[in-house]
Amino acid sequence: MAAEDRLDLPMVGERQSLREQVAHALRAALITGEMRPGVVYSAPVLAAQFGVSATPVREAMLDLAKEGLVEAVRNKGFRVTELSDRDLDELTEIRQLIEVPTVARLADSSRAAEFERLRPVAEEIVSASERGDLLAYVDADLRFHVELLTLCGNAHLVSVVRDLRNRARLYGLSQLSERGTLGDSAREHLQLLDALKNGDSDAVRHLMTEHIGHVRGIWAEHSA
Repeated sequence: MAAEDRLDLPMVGERQSLREQVAHALRAALITGEMRPGVVYSAPVLAAQFGVSATPVREAMLDLAKEGLVEAVRNKGFRVTELSDRDLDELTEIRQLIEVPTVARLADSSRAAEFERLRPVAEEIVSASERGDLLAYVDADLRFHVELLTLCGNAHLVSVVRDLRNRARLYGLSQLSERGTLGDSAREHLQLLDALKNGDSDAVRHLMTEHIGHVRGIWAEHSA
């Protein structure tokens, strides 16, 4: 490669992996409620707890900021984003306006094979709820809904919903898991697949409305 063609790019590999590992751990702390909304966290302090330098922690926090999970506080660190009841109501309303009719339109028995390909992911959600693995639950839940919406063929719609779901985190999962009621929400994914496979758009519309409503109920319980 000629000298003039060579770009001065950073090395990828170990540090990138470390950044991803830190982001994964921070997401877990957010999901379980260990990192609290409104609290400012210092990258150097977190880095000391991880036993790494502050750089991968800052990079990981910037990734979370792009997802709307935290926000940068000048010269201090990062604050966990706090959502009001109105924020949560509005995000829920937007999800219902987009996801309910979109998924209902997918109901078609001739597409049964496409829906069946999502069953292993739905079963992952149930399995994660049963063993109390909240990070695996959220990961599988996001994959399920994104892959389902992808079947509608509108990439922009999928991107919007992914962003909404990132911003409207599943509050209160740890409490539901401890009470053993997280499985109820998890099993709704299997019921939804059955309704889609049967071509029952009315049942799909009802299930999607209930499912998104249950998520808002989780937040309400958590904030009460």
